[in-house]
Amino acid sequence: MNRLFHFPLSPFSRKVRLTLAEKRIEVELVEERYWEPNQDFLRRNPAGKVPVLRLNNRVLSESQAICEYLEETVPNPPLFPKSPDERFEVRRLCAWFDDKFHHEVTSKLLYERVNKKIMGLGYPDSKNVKSGAQKIKYHLDYMGWLLDQRRWLAGDVMTLADFAAAAHLSCLDYISDVDWNRAANVRDWYAKIKSRPSFRSLLADQVPGFPPPRHYADLDF
Repeated sequence: MNRLFHFPLSPFSRKVRLTLAEKRIEVELVEERYWEPNQDFLRRNPAGKVPVLRLNNRVLSESQAICEYLEETVPNPPLFPKSPDERFEVRRLCAWFDDKFHHEVTSKLLYERVNKKIMGLGYPDSKNVKSGAQKIKYHLDYMGWLLDQRRWLAGDVMTLADFAAAAHLSCLDYISDVDWNRAANVRDWYAKIKSRPSFRSLLADQVPGFPPPRHYADLDF
Protein backbone atom coordinates (compact mmCIF):
# COMPACT_ATOMS: atom_id res chain seq x y z
CA MET A 1 0.00 0.00 0.00
CA ASN A 2 1.19 3.51 -0.83
CA ARG A 3 1.80 5.53 2.32
CA LEU A 4 2.74 9.10 3.18
CA PHE A 5 4.47 9.51 6.52
CA HIS A 6 3.60 13.05 7.52
CA PHE A 7 2.74 15.45 10.31
CA PRO A 8 -0.53 17.43 9.97
CA LEU A 9 1.02 20.87 10.51
CA SER A 10 4.16 20.26 8.49
CA PRO A 11 4.02 22.62 5.48
CA PHE A 12 6.34 20.29 3.56
CA SER A 13 3.99 17.37 4.18
CA ARG A 14 1.06 19.51 3.10
CA LYS A 15 2.75 20.47 -0.16
CA VAL A 16 3.14 16.78 -1.01
CA ARG A 17 -0.42 15.98 0.11
CA LEU A 18 -1.79 18.69 -2.19
CA THR A 19 0.27 17.37 -5.10
CA LEU A 20 -0.85 13.77 -4.50
CA ALA A 21 -4.50 14.79 -4.23
CA GLU A 22 -4.34 17.02 -7.31
CA LYS A 23 -2.91 14.12 -9.32
CA ARG A 24 -5.45 11.72 -7.80
CA ILE A 25 -2.85 9.41 -6.30
CA GLU A 26 -4.35 7.60 -3.33
CA VAL A 27 -2.13 7.05 -0.30
CA GLU A 28 -2.63 6.10 3.31
CA LEU A 29 -1.68 8.94 5.65
CA VAL A 30 0.49 7.83 8.54
CA GLU A 31 1.12 10.48 11.19
CA GLU A 32 4.78 10.45 12.18
CA ARG A 33 6.10 12.02 15.39
CA TYR A 34 9.43 12.54 13.69
CA TRP A 35 11.08 14.18 16.70
CA GLU A 36 10.81 10.99 18.76
CA PRO A 37 13.47 8.25 18.40
CA ASN A 38 12.21 5.79 15.78
CA GLN A 39 14.68 3.51 14.01
CA ASP A 40 12.07 2.38 11.49
CA PHE A 41 11.47 5.94 10.40
CA LEU A 42 15.21 6.72 10.26
CA ARG A 43 15.66 3.78 7.94
CA ARG A 44 13.11 5.35 5.62
CA ASN A 45 14.77 8.77 5.80
CA PRO A 46 18.12 9.10 7.65
CA ALA A 47 17.51 12.87 7.78
CA GLY A 48 14.66 12.19 10.23
CA LYS A 49 12.26 14.57 8.48
CA VAL A 50 8.77 14.36 7.07
CA PRO A 51 7.37 13.87 4.54
CA VAL A 52 8.41 10.42 3.40
CA LEU A 53 6.41 8.82 0.61
CA ARG A 54 6.34 5.08 -0.02
CA LEU A 55 5.01 4.76 -3.54
CA ASN A 56 5.10 1.63 -5.69
CA ASN A 57 7.79 0.10 -3.47
CA ARG A 58 9.97 3.21 -3.69
CA VAL A 59 10.78 5.31 -0.65
CA LEU A 60 10.98 9.03 -1.46
CA SER A 61 11.97 11.94 0.79
CA GLU A 62 12.35 15.75 0.61
CA SER A 63 9.18 17.53 -0.42
CA GLN A 64 10.46 19.29 -3.54
CA ALA A 65 12.13 16.15 -4.85
CA ILE A 66 8.94 14.16 -4.18
CA CYS A 67 6.73 16.69 -5.95
CA GLU A 68 8.99 16.85 -9.00
CA TYR A 69 9.13 13.05 -9.14
CA LEU A 70 5.34 12.96 -9.10
CA GLU A 71 5.23 15.59 -11.83
CA GLU A 72 7.53 13.53 -14.04
CA THR A 73 5.81 10.19 -13.44
CA VAL A 74 2.21 11.44 -13.37
CA PRO A 75 2.28 14.46 -15.70
CA ASN A 76 -1.47 15.14 -15.70
CA PRO A 77 -2.73 17.43 -14.44
CA PRO A 78 0.51 19.40 -14.82
CA LEU A 79 1.87 21.50 -11.96
CA PHE A 80 4.78 22.89 -13.98
CA PRO A 81 4.54 25.03 -17.14
CA LYS A 82 6.27 23.94 -20.35
CA SER A 83 8.87 26.64 -20.95
CA PRO A 84 12.22 26.63 -19.09
CA ASP A 85 11.75 30.25 -17.98
CA GLU A 86 8.34 29.54 -16.50
CA ARG A 87 9.58 26.34 -14.83
CA PHE A 88 12.44 28.31 -13.33
CA GLU A 89 9.98 30.77 -11.80
CA VAL A 90 8.00 27.92 -10.23
CA ARG A 91 11.17 26.48 -8.68
CA ARG A 92 12.31 29.91 -7.52
CA LEU A 93 9.05 30.53 -5.68
CA CYS A 94 8.97 27.03 -4.19
CA ALA A 95 12.42 27.75 -2.78
CA TRP A 96 11.25 31.17 -1.58
CA PHE A 97 8.51 29.66 0.57
CA ASP A 98 10.30 26.49 1.63
CA ASP A 99 13.48 28.37 2.54
CA LYS A 100 13.03 32.10 3.15
CA PHE A 101 9.38 32.10 4.27
CA HIS A 102 9.95 28.98 6.35
CA HIS A 103 12.99 30.48 8.09
CA GLU A 104 11.55 33.95 8.64
CA VAL A 105 7.89 33.14 9.35
CA THR A 106 6.84 29.50 9.74
CA SER A 107 9.63 28.59 12.13
CA LYS A 108 9.04 31.75 14.16
CA LEU A 109 5.27 31.41 14.52
CA LEU A 110 4.10 27.83 14.01
CA TYR A 111 7.10 26.13 15.56
CA GLU A 112 7.18 28.47 18.55
CA ARG A 113 3.43 28.36 19.24
CA VAL A 114 2.71 24.68 18.44
CA ASN A 115 5.75 22.50 17.83
CA LYS A 116 7.54 23.48 21.02
CA LYS A 117 4.57 22.45 23.15
CA ILE A 118 4.01 19.19 21.28
CA MET A 119 7.70 18.30 21.49
CA GLY A 120 7.98 19.29 25.15
CA LEU A 121 10.54 22.01 24.46
CA GLY A 122 9.08 24.70 26.70
CA TYR A 123 7.37 28.00 26.05
CA PRO A 124 7.39 30.17 22.91
CA ASP A 125 10.24 32.64 22.53
CA SER A 126 8.47 36.01 22.38
CA LYS A 127 11.28 37.55 20.30
CA ASN A 128 10.86 34.90 17.63
CA VAL A 129 7.08 35.28 17.61
CA LYS A 130 7.38 39.06 17.29
CA SER A 131 9.88 38.67 14.45
CA GLY A 132 7.66 36.21 12.58
CA ALA A 133 4.60 38.44 13.00
CA GLN A 134 6.56 41.33 11.49
CA LYS A 135 8.14 39.36 8.63
CA ILE A 136 4.89 37.81 7.41
CA LYS A 137 3.70 41.31 6.45
CA TYR A 138 6.58 41.64 4.00
CA HIS A 139 5.83 38.24 2.47
CA LEU A 140 2.11 38.96 2.11
CA ASP A 141 2.97 42.26 0.43
CA TYR A 142 5.33 40.46 -1.95
CA MET A 143 2.62 37.93 -2.80
CA GLY A 144 0.21 40.80 -3.38
CA TRP A 145 2.72 42.42 -5.75
CA LEU A 146 3.10 39.16 -7.71
CA LEU A 147 -0.65 38.68 -7.93
CA ASP A 148 -1.11 42.23 -9.23
CA GLN A 149 0.75 41.08 -12.34
CA ARG A 150 -0.34 37.44 -12.63
CA ARG A 151 -3.39 35.25 -12.17
CA TRP A 152 -1.37 32.85 -10.00
CA LEU A 153 1.91 33.26 -8.12
CA ALA A 154 4.23 32.02 -10.87
CA GLY A 155 2.19 33.00 -13.92
CA ASP A 156 -1.18 32.57 -15.56
CA VAL A 157 -1.75 28.95 -14.49
CA MET A 158 -1.77 27.27 -11.10
CA THR A 159 1.53 25.53 -10.32
CA LEU A 160 3.46 23.85 -7.55
CA ALA A 161 4.50 27.34 -6.42
CA ASP A 162 0.91 28.01 -5.37
CA PHE A 163 0.82 24.74 -3.42
CA ALA A 164 4.11 25.55 -1.67
CA ALA A 165 2.80 28.94 -0.57
CA ALA A 166 -0.62 27.60 0.41
CA ALA A 167 0.97 24.80 2.44
CA HIS A 168 2.80 27.30 4.66
CA LEU A 169 -0.06 29.77 4.90
CA SER A 170 -2.61 27.07 5.72
CA CYS A 171 -0.50 25.95 8.69
CA LEU A 172 -0.32 29.53 9.92
CA ASP A 173 -4.03 30.04 9.28
CA TYR A 174 -4.68 27.04 11.54
CA ILE A 175 -3.29 29.14 14.41
CA SER A 176 -4.85 32.45 13.19
CA ASP A 177 -1.51 34.02 12.27
CA VAL A 178 -2.44 35.33 8.82
CA ASP A 179 -3.96 38.79 8.37
CA TRP A 180 -6.12 38.11 5.32
CA ASN A 181 -7.25 41.73 5.25
CA ARG A 182 -3.76 42.96 4.40
CA ALA A 183 -4.04 42.16 0.67
CA ALA A 184 -7.37 41.46 -1.01
CA ASN A 185 -5.77 39.70 -3.98
CA VAL A 186 -3.87 37.32 -1.67
CA ARG A 187 -7.09 36.51 0.14
CA ASP A 188 -8.85 35.86 -3.19
CA TRP A 189 -5.96 33.67 -4.35
CA TYR A 190 -6.08 31.62 -1.14
CA ALA A 191 -9.86 31.27 -1.43
CA LYS A 192 -9.40 29.74 -4.90
CA ILE A 193 -6.78 27.29 -3.63
CA LYS A 194 -8.78 26.50 -0.50
CA SER A 195 -11.87 25.59 -2.51
CA ARG A 196 -10.09 22.93 -4.58
CA PRO A 197 -11.02 19.29 -3.83
CA SER A 198 -7.32 18.56 -3.17
CA PHE A 199 -7.46 20.92 -0.17
CA ARG A 200 -10.28 19.13 1.65
CA SER A 201 -8.16 16.75 3.70
CA LEU A 202 -6.04 19.64 4.97
CA LEU A 203 -9.13 21.47 6.19
CA ALA A 204 -10.15 18.36 8.12
CA ASP A 205 -6.88 18.18 10.07
CA GLN A 206 -7.07 18.38 13.84
CA VAL A 207 -4.08 18.66 16.19
CA PRO A 208 -4.92 17.65 19.79
CA GLY A 209 -4.69 20.63 22.11
CA PHE A 210 -4.80 23.11 19.24
CA PRO A 211 -8.33 23.47 17.83
CA PRO A 212 -8.43 25.49 14.59
CA PRO A 213 -10.27 28.81 14.45
CA ARG A 214 -13.83 28.84 13.17
CA HIS A 215 -12.85 30.39 9.83
CA TYR A 216 -10.17 27.78 9.06
CA ALA A 217 -12.40 25.36 7.14
CA ASP A 218 -14.83 28.06 5.92
CA LEU A 219 -14.56 28.49 2.15
CA ASP A 220 -16.19 31.92 2.46
CA PHE A 221 -13.79 33.18 5.11
